[in-house]
Amino acid sequence: MEKNGNLVLPQKFSSFSSSAREEKLRESDRNLSLGNIKIEPFEKKELDLAKNQIKEEDEEGENGDEETNVENASHGEDSNPPAENEPDFATLSEEVDQFLASLTDPEKSDEVPEIPESVIDKLLDVVEKEVKKYENGDERWVQEHDDLPLLPAIGRVLHLSTETEKFCADLKYAHAMNRAGGILHLSMVLLEEEFYLLLLEDPHVDSHRAISFGRNQEPDRCVLPHTSTEEEGELNESSLPYPSEIIERLQEIATTMISAGYTAECCQIFSIARRNAFESSLLSLGFERPSIDDLVRMAWEPLEGEIATWIKVFKHAMKKGFPLERDLANKVFNNNKSISSEFFQNLVRESVLHLLNFPEAMFMTKCSAEKLFKMLDIYETLKDSEIVIESFFPEEGLKGEEEDPTVSYNLDLKSEVASVRSRIGESARAIFCDLERSIKADNAKTPVPGGAVHPLTRYVMNYLKYACEYKNTLEEIFREHHKTSCDDDEKPDKGNNNNNSENPFAAQLVEVMDLLNSNLDMKSKLYKDLSLSYIFLMNNGRYITQKIKGSEETCALLGETWTRNRSADVRNYHKNYQRETWSRVLTCLRNDGLMVKGSVQKPVLKERFKSFNSMFEEIHRAQSTWVVSDEQLKSELRVSIQAVVVQAYRSFKGRFEQHFSAGRQTEKYIKYSVEDLERLVDELFEGTPASIIKRR
Repeated sequence: MEKNGNLVLPQKFSSFSSSAREEKLRESDRNLSLGNIKIEPFEKKELDLAKNQIKEEDEEGENGDEETNVENASHGEDSNPPAENEPDFATLSEEVDQFLASLTDPEKSDEVPEIPESVIDKLLDVVEKEVKKYENGDERWVQEHDDLPLLPAIGRVLHLSTETEKFCADLKYAHAMNRAGGILHLSMVLLEEEFYLLLLEDPHVDSHRAISFGRNQEPDRCVLPHTSTEEEGELNESSLPYPSEIIERLQEIATTMISAGYTAECCQIFSIARRNAFESSLLSLGFERPSIDDLVRMAWEPLEGEIATWIKVFKHAMKKGFPLERDLANKVFNNNKSISSEFFQNLVRESVLHLLNFPEAMFMTKCSAEKLFKMLDIYETLKDSEIVIESFFPEEGLKGEEEDPTVSYNLDLKSEVASVRSRIGESARAIFCDLERSIKADNAKTPVPGGAVHPLTRYVMNYLKYACEYKNTLEEIFREHHKTSCDDDEKPDKGNNNNNSENPFAAQLVEVMDLLNSNLDMKSKLYKDLSLSYIFLMNNGRYITQKIKGSEETCALLGETWTRNRSADVRNYHKNYQRETWSRVLTCLRNDGLMVKGSVQKPVLKERFKSFNSMFEEIHRAQSTWVVSDEQLKSELRVSIQAVVVQAYRSFKGRFEQHFSAGRQTEKYIKYSVEDLERLVDELFEGTPASIIKRR
């Protein structure tokens, strides 16, 4: 390249100010490999160019030196001055600094200061020698072991290259600028390598293997830094992945590279290294990102484990992983907040979009009732993340930047998370609504032995109990998808005291309970014994009310009125049972028809006792095999039977026992004492046959 007739070495300045370069960088950011970094080919070409240029300049310098030596020899002068007269690096630096200060002196802006060629050449020679010492990679640059302070020296070369460009029309200035530019590029190659090697010193990441998310990946895991409960959500300096001295060095190198125009290279290295580290942290939690095909074919038990792992990983990324990367970027690029912000937002955007592939795959799996709770867990995880993501992309940064592609990416990310969450919510609603179809489809014609609680009742109530633990989430989901709620067109508009029209989930819950009650009424008719059908309804009704009372969320959704009405139904079943079972027995213990003209009709009395004995034994034989699982309900039934039947028997026996002759006649007709009846009543509803052994 020629400038004002002079040859000028092309210098490399990469920054985000160039729109074309910016677009290219954005594209490369989106396609960055997560494997180990490699020097780009164009860097090698420029390195070769710089080396050739320096070599040519050295040859020119040697030719000039030969001419000078010949000339000096002809005058009898010594071409090799004593070494002790050579100035040290500090002196050279001071003289160069004075020269550079003169270039920026406003009082001498119209003058072209005399350039100290020999001083500049000597300083550049020293810096070049120091940089080339690490060029072949045999020796690692350790700042503490430097023969000279290399980073400040590189900064001085950068300053020299920049300031001499103003006067590049002068051949001496052009030579200094070109030489400084070449050495600067060699220095940048060294800093690039050192920057990457320092980033690999994260002790929690295996940097010697490329990150892969294949399911056949070896389960080698890196260990994340432990964060105590008190520190959770609060990342301080001690939680960063590098010690403070490495962070300080990374910061110095980044500042130097960016000042030299190597912003793109610096950002690319940092981005690749930290993305590797971030993905490795996800692997350490056991998340291997199964394919969609794997998820679709996966049985529920392993799929449930995959969902739990995904939730753990997603929460870790939001609460610890992303804040750690943000804090690290802010420290490394502390003088360039726009760079650290862009890196962090790109990392969040790309990582979250990758993680969202998992819940999206859930839409393709077959819906089933057991998936509801894990779907709700995913929904709540995504819901919580929206607030965190909002904090990562503050609205203040969006004002006046509607055309900025980064802003649109951020808005797209927020809408994508909200969209996936909404679709998860829709799936959860569909699964819950499918409970109605399950109840309707349960039309088995075989009654449950002993009138026990039906398996459908246990399943539905336990399902609802766990579902109502997600009360707020399900209410939100049903409000959001109310217009598409299941079977809305088929449901009558039922009035209720809970104003459930404002709470679609509560209305849906009432609908499920009504369907369950209707199903149980239908199943009660399968029993031939009407008393047993009431025991069945009592058992199931009590089980339902106890489950509702045991869940504050369910009770609040159904309302006190609904619960009171259901308890009243159970009491009515109790009354109906007592009337149906014991009313005929009690007719045997009435006084009607026993007295004629003031005397007891003994044959009628004998028949009454015989009938009572026969009916009681039949009831005892049958109902001792019946089941009442709720202890309180069982006790209430027995107490009510004793209060009505045993008390009536006690009164009847006490009044008419004297009309039988003592001995065999009494034992034949009055088979049971009051204590016998009490004992036999206590044997009812145990679910096992019991034999009657009367007390002698």
